[in-house]
Amino acid sequence: MNNIIFIHGLESSGHGFKGNLFRKIIPKILTPDFTSFNSSISLELLLKKRMSELEEILKTKNDWIIIGSSFGGLMATIFALRNPDRVKYLILLAPFLNTDLLNIKRYRSVNIPVIIYHGKKDDIVSAKKSYERAELLFSNLTYNLVEDDHQLQNTVSNINWEELLSPYK
Repeated sequence: MNNIIFIHGLESSGHGFKGNLFRKIIPKILTPDFTSFNSSISLELLLKKRMSELEEILKTKNDWIIIGSSFGGLMATIFALRNPDRVKYLILLAPFLNTDLLNIKRYRSVNIPVIIYHGKKDDIVSAKKSYERAELLFSNLTYNLVEDDHQLQNTVSNINWEELLSPYK
């Protein structure tokens, strides 16, 4: 499968649990490491840096399948809203959408197929607020509230990724 990327969360990397799992089960997935988070940089500046890095990685191809986790879900969302014609499918894992970093008034709803998994026990990102934002931004949304926490390790491990991705290969 070509043109698939995993975007890690704020304090993670492309070589954390999810990145390692995806490299084992999804051939040719990209799992880059984005600029590391540290408290001396604002989230706004970090987002700008990471978005620049993401746009550089994705610039030469279209029809992307993007998997974004937490802060990476925010990045994936922003990229998809800015470039809906370049994204084939969006999978968001506990996406950090309820933030002023995502100015929803700036974007129109897009019709990209989007599936979200969010843990009921997530104490980092509000599932309710994330859903409310996602519903405004995506007109082709499937939302799954699951028995898991923010890391979604159990959920991610038990998803049949081949089946989930097969319509978009």
